[in-house]
Amino acid sequence: MATDAGTPIPRFPPGFLWGVSTSAHQIEGAAELREPSVWDAFTAEPGRVKDGSTAAVACDHFHRHREDVALLADLGVNAYRFSVSWPRVRSEGGLDFYDRLVDDLCAADVRPVPTLFHWDLPADLDWLDRDTAARFAEYVALVAGRLGDRVSRWITLNEPAEHTLLGHALGVHAPGRRLLFDALPVAHHQLLAHGLAVRALRAAGATDIGIANSHGPTWAASTEAADVEAADFYDLLLNRLFADPLLLGRYPDGIEALMPGDVEADLKVIAEPIDWYGVNYYAPTRVGAPQGTEIDFGGVTMPAELPFSVREIEGHPVTDFGWPVVPEGLTEVLTAFRDRYGDRLPPVVITENGCSYPGVDDQDRIAYLDGHLRALHRALEAGVDVRGYFVWSLLDNFEWAEGYERRFGLVHVDYATQRRTPKASYRWLRDVLRAQR
Repeated sequence: MATDAGTPIPRFPPGFLWGVSTSAHQIEGAAELREPSVWDAFTAEPGRVKDGSTAAVACDHFHRHREDVALLADLGVNAYRFSVSWPRVRSEGGLDFYDRLVDDLCAADVRPVPTLFHWDLPADLDWLDRDTAARFAEYVALVAGRLGDRVSRWITLNEPAEHTLLGHALGVHAPGRRLLFDALPVAHHQLLAHGLAVRALRAAGATDIGIANSHGPTWAASTEAADVEAADFYDLLLNRLFADPLLLGRYPDGIEALMPGDVEADLKVIAEPIDWYGVNYYAPTRVGAPQGTEIDFGGVTMPAELPFSVREIEGHPVTDFGWPVVPEGLTEVLTAFRDRYGDRLPPVVITENGCSYPGVDDQDRIAYLDGHLRALHRALEAGVDVRGYFVWSLLDNFEWAEGYERRFGLVHVDYATQRRTPKASYRWLRDVLRAQR
């Protein structure tokens, strides 16, 4: 099909996985039918969410999932990445909802791809506690035992880097802690939970397991040594800290001594082989030496005591969220991973990529997706083994500490009536997928 760039989107290989993503806490609602999560406690505190909202109703997907499955079928995706709510599974009959959802997806010929943890930790658990990793493995075994006859592809965790940084180091996401570098045990325990989950899924017969880690290029603010050093440290924290243990079986230099417990033994669990590696990509980050003052960056206050400062990226358009639109950053991060990890890098799936823009005639989102699909194809041409692409997100939803002010969906949701209206980007993507067949 013709695009804004004037030429069709290049063809991707046969069997390529085309999907969209959501998460349980952001769309399901029906909060009264599950146990509370850390996000329920967080949003109950005044001032934590910009518009004062909660996800108690959200998109009411719990009651309207059949309407949403129909949207998936009409869109023409062959996979749907959703998340399973651990607090819901712990409630009476909580797995029944996911039984119904998976059945309806299979009936619509849409492959279910569940994520087993997308930030909604049960309120009585804590990632600072090593035992939470063991509890996670028990929960994973329960879900796999119930859904594994119809689900073949699994995702263990979503974005442990952001959950660590935003929720435990900077305090702007649930559970709202401001621990700075004392949050590192949270990263370790999530990675350990991933490894234990891989073992639990293998024991249940799963053969198609991955993780959804967020990654992007880190650009030094200048060639000055202080800026280069700060950028390298930031890249370590946001990229290598969460990829090296999984793919190389070790932490970056200097990090292992900061982690709790028998780290050497834990790394053997963390590095359990996976079948593919998920990358959530949104934008590069420009980083320089610390500036000695707090910086507001994308709505997040970066403390002055950090050994780096995040700078604006100039010369690129920005989304409604203020994030720079840099499609070539996707090619860059994927080829960098190929070069760094070599044959230790399994096939890659883009598990999230998307943008926030208002309105139903969302031409900016079309341009964004067009550019990123072309950038992804360039990574394929450069030899990166990419097997799939998921757009974030199917629906406008509860965007964490932003509340309902940011709209990432291909489908507009009127939160007062729950009416779904496919946007221009939905129709554009449907045409792209038809042309790929």
